[in-house]
Amino acid sequence: MNRSKLYISTIDANAGKIARKYGLGLEIAEYCTAYNMDEHFPETDAAVRKQLEGIKNRILHAPFNELFPCAIDPKARELARYRYRQAIALAREYGAAKIVIHGGYHPRIYYPIWYTEQSVLFWRAFLKELPGDVTILLENVLEEEPQMLLDIVNGVDDPRMAVCLDVGHVNVYSKVPAMDWMEICASRIGHFHIHNNDGSWDTHSPLDQGSIPMKALLTRAESLCPDATYTLELMDANSSVRLLLEESQWNRN
Repeated sequence: MNRSKLYISTIDANAGKIARKYGLGLEIAEYCTAYNMDEHFPETDAAVRKQLEGIKNRILHAPFNELFPCAIDPKARELARYRYRQAIALAREYGAAKIVIHGGYHPRIYYPIWYTEQSVLFWRAFLKELPGDVTILLENVLEEEPQMLLDIVNGVDDPRMAVCLDVGHVNVYSKVPAMDWMEICASRIGHFHIHNNDGSWDTHSPLDQGSIPMKALLTRAESLCPDATYTLELMDANSSVRLLLEESQWNRN
């Protein structure tokens, strides 16, 4: 895999060290929990800046707890806007041009049609205030089929929004295989979260430990989505980095 397209999530405490060793980028995950933007910001910011030392390519993962950009309640949408504005400001501060944001779908709350319709309305309005050099990557979590995110991104129809395909989430929460998700969404995919599992739980396991045929999927991804980037979203990314970059059967560049 081309190193310039590969990132490591800072859910791995050693992400910065690994990224510097291999010349990779970082995806900042500390602000997935929104209170790190508030009362815990000074120490969080210091930790993030330490991880980022010497790292050129950067992505920021926005907060997601209790945030529903698809919400029908205006006050819920207001909270989502507030947190995403904070995330955008931080992304610009850290030099991150891409921001990953969860779609917010919950099958026990939203009918799919509500989810897609309300999301399109939210993002069309929100993108009007988004800087031109920032891209939002809308990530799947509990979505059961790929058309949901595709309908949102197609409905918004703005070059500053693309899909972040999390293949591990697909493997747990959808009956549609990750390869099919990729085939369907390919034209709108700007980024991948890559990690594996056995289909029963979102374990964020190494690439070679699970039921996703990761080598075949990544080979196909490079063909279908040549401009996409990738984040290893693992608690311990070291072995998967070596698998992608050092072992001959995975090294295609």
